[in-house]
Amino acid sequence: MTDQPQYWIIVSSLGNHHITRDRGFDLQGLKSRQRKKLELVQPGDKFIYYTTAVKKFAGITTVTGNGFEDHTPIWKSGEKKKQDDYPYRFPIELDIWLDDDQMIDAQEMARQMTYTKKWPEQNWTLAFQGNVHKIEEADYLLLRNAIEAAKNS
Repeated sequence: MTDQPQYWIIVSSLGNHHITRDRGFDLQGLKSRQRKKLELVQPGDKFIYYTTAVKKFAGITTVTGNGFEDHTPIWKSGEKKKQDDYPYRFPIELDIWLDDDQMIDAQEMARQMTYTKKWPEQNWTLAFQGNVHKIEEADYLLLRNAIEAAKNS
């Protein structure tokens, strides 16, 4: 376990976020092409959830243990995509979660994030292609503050 947590954006559908929520925020799976993350993600790291289609941030969890591989079906791939069983899994616990109608608009947040500066402003959604992205602490704090504010409003 590193002294300083790392911060990751988990990109998935609203349906998959609901599956994680309905399980009681006990587990988060990453897609099969994310094998390297098993070694990189550590207990204490933070997952921030970005919801595709609606383009919103939903909440934050903390990784509570080491990752492992398991192919038991839990989450679902998009209908047009090859089925993936999200085999690289991490035990998690809930930090903060927003109801669907409270979620934070990602476009507004993306304009303020250092991470998204790599892409032209009009193509900000390219920053959230793929299943998982590492971000800096400043971006994490920006998102956490916005999520906390939405939860308390």
